[in-house]
Amino acid sequence: MGAHKTCSIGEVSEIAGISPRTLRFYEEAGLLTPTRGPNGYRCYVSADIDRLQEILLLRHIGVGVAEISDALSGTETDRTCALNRHLATLKAERDRLDALIRTVEQTIDHIEKGTHMDDKEKFEGMKRELVEDNEHTYGQEVRERWGDAAADGANRKMLNLSKDQFARFQELGRRINEELEDAVRAGADPTGPAGARLCALHKEWLDYTWSFYSPEAHKGLAEMYVADERFASYYDEVVKGCAAWLRDAVIAHAR
Repeated sequence: MGAHKTCSIGEVSEIAGISPRTLRFYEEAGLLTPTRGPNGYRCYVSADIDRLQEILLLRHIGVGVAEISDALSGTETDRTCALNRHLATLKAERDRLDALIRTVEQTIDHIEKGTHMDDKEKFEGMKRELVEDNEHTYGQEVRERWGDAAADGANRKMLNLSKDQFARFQELGRRINEELEDAVRAGADPTGPAGARLCALHKEWLDYTWSFYSPEAHKGLAEMYVADERFASYYDEVVKGCAAWLRDAVIAHAR
């Protein structure tokens, strides 16, 4: 497209492969500001097309409209930071899919050969599945809050757990859920002894994946358990109020 050539909304719609309605939505959201010709019709210049390309890229990788607006209205550094954050998410998703593909390929291979996975293969597969599931469900929020280095470090630490360590990690997860549900049912005070015990168990559980523990980070995670509906629904699945109770216990006892 030449520097001085203009396009109508219909032409841009055809070029970009999106509907005129979507283009009008981006304009209403302040992401695009085409000029108006003498006839009142929208006129898109080369800079508008370039900006639309960037908008579509960000939308394609899951960036919300509000975040796109912030990124595009900021500096080049702001836009680069937004792209880097979502590039990390895409790479994590690629790694998750690659690991899943390997597991499926191994399973097919064993079925075709009439063999079974040995205990080591099963164990490694269990760890990979847990990392993949957590990354898929919570990865973006974790990376945005604590950074890629912390998220990648936690994944590596999980994958490097020994069989005994992984068994203890899983046992702690079960005990935390069971004792948490019992405490909420009993109306126990999260600032009391039951809360101190649950906080200690939760810290031990975190130590299996966290490279560095701090009470502040522990409290921040506990706050997320309530603020993020996915965490809240996990803890409140059996007994409502567990997420808030655990948060209060951690805030009271994390040291």
